[in-house]
Amino acid sequence: MLCIMGAFLNQPNQDPMNAQEKKAIDWKSLGFEYTKTDYRFSALYENGQWSEGELSTDEFLHLHEGSPALHYAQQCFEGMKAQTSKDGRVLLFRPQMNCQRMQNTSDRLSMPRVPEELFLHGVKEAVRANINWVPPYGSGASLYIRPLLIGIGENMGLRPAKQYMFRVMVSPVGPYYKTGGLSVIKLAVSDFDRAAPHGTGDVKAGANYPGGLYATRKAQELGANEALYLDAAERRHIEEAGSANIIICTRDNKLITPRSAAILPSITRRSIMDIARQELGMETEERAIDLRAELDSFVEVAACGTAAVLSPVGKIWFDDAWHSFYGEGEEVGPVMQQLYDLLCQIQSGEKEDNFGWTMEVPM
Repeated sequence: MLCIMGAFLNQPNQDPMNAQEKKAIDWKSLGFEYTKTDYRFSALYENGQWSEGELSTDEFLHLHEGSPALHYAQQCFEGMKAQTSKDGRVLLFRPQMNCQRMQNTSDRLSMPRVPEELFLHGVKEAVRANINWVPPYGSGASLYIRPLLIGIGENMGLRPAKQYMFRVMVSPVGPYYKTGGLSVIKLAVSDFDRAAPHGTGDVKAGANYPGGLYATRKAQELGANEALYLDAAERRHIEEAGSANIIICTRDNKLITPRSAAILPSITRRSIMDIARQELGMETEERAIDLRAELDSFVEVAACGTAAVLSPVGKIWFDDAWHSFYGEGEEVGPVMQQLYDLLCQIQSGEKEDNFGWTMEVPM
């Protein structure tokens, strides 16, 4: 018997698709915060098999106190968005890659893989059931989708769980950084390490993140928005920000991004690199980037990810001083502006998707 109650046993009494009218929300004022929506999707794994999964109105999980997710951090998650296109369609962005990344994380954490069919079904069902929470086109907001996989049930020793839950929750959100839109942010190089080589830095494990909360707070005390991490071995090479990957436009018009086994492979970053190469004709490169040796060659810098989208970096705190781009570092560079516009246009259906990246949620 599963040691979990009420997680997905409460079935909706009405067809969620009957309510098409948008919620009365000031969409343009939304921050990146949790808002309770009507439904979430859950499926359970037991005895080597996944259940079909179903929708629930209950936002609370009732877990056994011995669940490995609570004691040994046997849990992971993904971050995705659904957006309304100009013609009213609801679009996902490269959800198969999120599934693949979660499967890679599952392997690393000794958890069962969520099959792609179940992953995509859960995501689409959660979005469909909360269609009136999907922000309207042009609002600047989106429906954030958080698929998560956790080890549940009775356990005490350090061993994999016997049961698992796959859950998809959604929430309408605005920009990740409080500056909003495509405003410039600041990063401060952290004295702490995000992840060690050959550790879990290249998978989206929940345990990777709480250690960064302190680093982010120290960065904010310096006036930055976020911490910027260097490699743990030599503390020379750029890795990533606390919640986003890094891309850099150099003086020779190359778009470069750090290569490291400790970096989470951002789907947004990989998409931006493809856009730069195929749409802008830029030379792109993924390699080790020595911050101190190469800083003077940086023309534009940005943090990128599902939550951050693309956020230009105007200043970096490094070696006890601020290093600025564009004079005072308050402007948005032309390359990052183009990349941001092209990415958003593809995600929202404004531009023809020649890459085949978007997936429509059937209604």
